[in-house]
Amino acid sequence: MAFGSNPPPVQPHICVLRGVEAIAFYEAAFGARCTFVQMAEDGVRVLHANLAICGGEVMLHDEFADCGDAMRAPATLDGASVAININLPDPDAVDAACARAALAGATVIIPPADMFWGARHARVRDPFGHVWAFNAALDPH
Repeated sequence: MAFGSNPPPVQPHICVLRGVEAIAFYEAAFGARCTFVQMAEDGVRVLHANLAICGGEVMLHDEFADCGDAMRAPATLDGASVAININLPDPDAVDAACARAALAGATVIIPPADMFWGARHARVRDPFGHVWAFNAALDPH
C-alpha cells in the first residue's frame, strides 16, 4: 500500500532518473527496504515507490517530463536543492553509513568529522544527484 494508516509526519518525496536502479542503490547504500512499488504503464519507469530507511520513509518516482509541471530529477536541474538528513544512534554509525554509501557508489562530499554543533557529520551525493547527510550526537546526554 502506498499510503498506510500511520504515515510519518514528514516524508521526503524524491524524483530520480532510472527509478528501478535508484531503489537498488538505496537498498545497498542505506539498507532501505522497498515497501511499495507501482510501475508506470510503460513498465520501465517507477510511478511511485515507498522506501523504509533508518526508521523513516522516503517516497520516490521517476521523472515524467511529459506531465507538465512535475518534479524534476537533480540531473535535469543540474543539482539538488535539499539534503535529506539521517540521524543515527552514535558517531561510529556515521562513519559506517558514509562508508557503506560510498561503497555502493555515492560520492563523499563531506567526510565524517566532528562538527561545531556537537555532532559527527558526513554528507554524500548519490548517483541520482540527491544529497544525504548523516548525523549523530557526540555526547548523547
